[in-house]
Amino acid sequence: MKKILVTGAAGFIGARVAEILLKEGYPVIGVDNLNDYYDIQLKLWRLDNLKKYDNFKFYKFDIENYEELKSVFQLNCPEAVINLAARTGVRYTLENPFIYLSTNSGGNLNLLDLCLEYRVPKFVLASTSSLYAGQKMPFKESLAVNTPISPYAASKKAAEMMAYTYHYLYGLDVSILRYFTVYGPAGRPDMATFRFIKWMTEGVPLEIFGNGNQKRDFTYIDDIARGTIMALKPLGYEIINLGNNHPYKLSEVIKLMEKYIGEEARFEYKEFHKADMQATWAEISKAQELLNWQPQVSLEKGIKRTVEWTKNNWEWIQKIKI
Repeated sequence: MKKILVTGAAGFIGARVAEILLKEGYPVIGVDNLNDYYDIQLKLWRLDNLKKYDNFKFYKFDIENYEELKSVFQLNCPEAVINLAARTGVRYTLENPFIYLSTNSGGNLNLLDLCLEYRVPKFVLASTSSLYAGQKMPFKESLAVNTPISPYAASKKAAEMMAYTYHYLYGLDVSILRYFTVYGPAGRPDMATFRFIKWMTEGVPLEIFGNGNQKRDFTYIDDIARGTIMALKPLGYEIINLGNNHPYKLSEVIKLMEKYIGEEARFEYKEFHKADMQATWAEISKAQELLNWQPQVSLEKGIKRTVEWTKNNWEWIQKIKI
């Protein structure tokens, strides 16, 4: 089976993608710098799960380091790259925009160039629904996305454009996936789903930026991971939305958490952040047509699974810093 290089392998999406590939028998080369943007214990937990598989090989490298990455290509000869390594988080991007550009754009360029040098035919890039700021919903891939409202979104736009350049000039087969608000077990603690479930379990008030009426197209991690793997097929150059095709108010999500945690939430309201979007909504007909993909896990089922995972792992989850 094809040998797949997965960057960001200890990350939320990367770890789930790698795990599914490993279960299907693919040899997976994982790369992650294990940075401390959020509590590293969560990354180590995900990584320990992957290390149980004999067909998994891991390198603690940074995609910004060209020479280290080159050694991974030399030693392993991957046949496809899934780039899930990125600096994430819209609010932190305002504090340190430079690291977003160097990782999300520069690191991505390193991978593209090494794919060219080592004749890797397939490249999958994780992008973001944040690019659709200011556009009419539901968001279609054909929309012009030239008004990013955060350095994070701008860095992803740059990565998409460079990927197109390598497709156009050198024939690299590229799938770009724009993810919509991914949530689920072992998620990122800087994301609302993880934080709110933890805080509610502890009896801590939830920090709400705005009035709670902002809408997101919440998409369960397993659906996102499936779509990512499906995008390994030859497509030429395509940008594809992966979303649930149903925006929900944040207040609706909190009610589901209250239902499965068995606790009533308390709130601490803060000013809506300028770099945040009021709503997201994925139009997913392209994913259905090209990948035969559509989401399978409802929001209620996904929240229930996430709450159950948190309860089952509470002994160490309660120690995670947010």
